[in-house]
Amino acid sequence: MTSLIACLSTGKGTWAQVNELIQGAEWDKIFLITNVFGKEKFQNQSNTKLLVFDLNKPSDILCDEIVASLHKENLGAEVAVNIYSGSGNEHMALLAAILKLGLGLRFIFSKNNKVEELKLFSFD
Repeated sequence: MTSLIACLSTGKGTWAQVNELIQGAEWDKIFLITNVFGKEKFQNQSNTKLLVFDLNKPSDILCDEIVASLHKENLGAEVAVNIYSGSGNEHMALLAAILKLGLGLRFIFSKNNKVEELKLFSFD
């Protein structure tokens, strides 16, 4: 199985997408990058770990904080990533952190209440 890492931040209706992903597949671990508001308001799943940051920090600082939080986790060789929620600053920090950790990544999203993978290569 794979671990899920997703942004849980801003954007109308984006939390529903994150909930669909959490419920739509079996995950080893689930990590949500969020802020204090997300920690207080999100209906946390029992197997979900909320990583709380000041998401207004510059991307480089936020990236280093995400690396420090995820470094101690056993994530395997790759993770499933969703950046549907949040801002470009958060997305850059998260993607850079995943790459700094040497992990492969798969982009996933929810479509018709089903977890789908965004295919990066197509040789049809």
